[in-house]
Amino acid sequence: MNFLQDFSRYRISRYSKLLFVCWDLLLLNFAIYLSAMVRFGDLDKLFLKDEKTISLLANLIWIALLMQKDSHRIIRIEYIESILRRTIKKIFIHIALIVFFVVFLKYTDISRLRLLYFYLFFFTLLLISRYILMKLLKIIRAKGYNFKKIIIVGANETGEKMRKILAKNLTYGYKFLGFFDQKNETENHSIPITGGFGDIEDFIIREKVEEVYIALHIDKIEIINKITKICEQNLVRIKFIPDFQLYTKSSKVEVAFYENTPVLMLRPEPLELAINRLVKKVFDLCFSISVIVLIFPWLFPIVILFIKLESAGPIFFRQERSGRDNKSFSCYKFRSMYVNDDAHDKQARKGDSRITKFGAFMRKTSIDELPQFFNVLLGNMSVVGPRPHMINLAKEYGQLIDNYSVRHYAKPGITGWAQVNGYRGETKKISDMENRVECDIWYIENWSLLLDIKIIIRTIMNIVQGEENAY
Repeated sequence: MNFLQDFSRYRISRYSKLLFVCWDLLLLNFAIYLSAMVRFGDLDKLFLKDEKTISLLANLIWIALLMQKDSHRIIRIEYIESILRRTIKKIFIHIALIVFFVVFLKYTDISRLRLLYFYLFFFTLLLISRYILMKLLKIIRAKGYNFKKIIIVGANETGEKMRKILAKNLTYGYKFLGFFDQKNETENHSIPITGGFGDIEDFIIREKVEEVYIALHIDKIEIINKITKICEQNLVRIKFIPDFQLYTKSSKVEVAFYENTPVLMLRPEPLELAINRLVKKVFDLCFSISVIVLIFPWLFPIVILFIKLESAGPIFFRQERSGRDNKSFSCYKFRSMYVNDDAHDKQARKGDSRITKFGAFMRKTSIDELPQFFNVLLGNMSVVGPRPHMINLAKEYGQLIDNYSVRHYAKPGITGWAQVNGYRGETKKISDMENRVECDIWYIENWSLLLDIKIIIRTIMNIVQGEENAY
């Protein structure tokens, strides 16, 4: 039996918090050691009273932060961005508390540079260790070890959606064994059924099922209670999949508790928090100013020259588009078409005769969008967000797609989640716009600074590689 088989036998999630606390404290103290060696060349100053006190506080504060909920969760379906976001948040809280104690205790002899080195080393070590752990677990699961056997009760759309999520990637470590439902009352006959409700108990005992997902409608409460009793008697974890689609079409909802009463809230919006809006605003300004200072001085004269040489007309193209709260604003672009009467009414199409040769190049490389960084400085656009549409187009799709207007909750962006996922250019079918709206709403519900940075990087990669729908 090889190492992976031995390792996979252990349910490390049972001891994960204790193991992670010990591991993090080891990394923290190693970072203290490294920072002292880099700053002082030896460890002598670490044994001074002030340094020892701050080092002890650093350990105690980090332990306290790790005791918080979800600090060290091992869930099988989690992106590295989520882990990175949690880690950064705790690091900043740790820094704030250490600075507070340094000032409060009047430790003027503490080396600020040593503390800076400490946090750089500690943050780097944390990220590397988290990344290696995730990769190790994924390798183990991809080879068929450390998986969980599951069944889904409810052969319906909700159950099938959960099956697809769990089966999306082998590294998630789930082994789906089948659907269970009433064979003569199945909502979707295209979904194969392993057995009926009466077959569940024998099946979970025989196959050693570890988790049961229930995707039944609430009107089958008696069956749900019976299955819950069976699972608890056989030490099988049970998870319920509430069908929020009964209340909303939103792909993400938030549940708050008013004392002991759960309240379902439609569509959480991270950018409704003032601190998040401030972070996004500062990032937009810094990024836009950097682009304007570093790129515009040498690129603008070249672009202007080619536009003027190829066709008569203005350098810039200004168009009224729908922005946040569906308020119109003037969106700026480099003119990529010959001057025509349909520019404000018709979308550009592949092989469109209105597009100039240099205009086609600009649209392919997104150079024509660069003036929109001035829109960002003016405050009516963001670097990342739902792309702004022409006024008439927004009105048309607002009537055809029920949740179209939700995309106006956020400032429009120069690039967006829909664009980096291939939904850009002409919308030939209603489904094209529906997919775009779905991506825009997902972005609004899941915004983070890291997500913005990820979208910008993917945008640059797409420009370099070339995009089929960029015309």
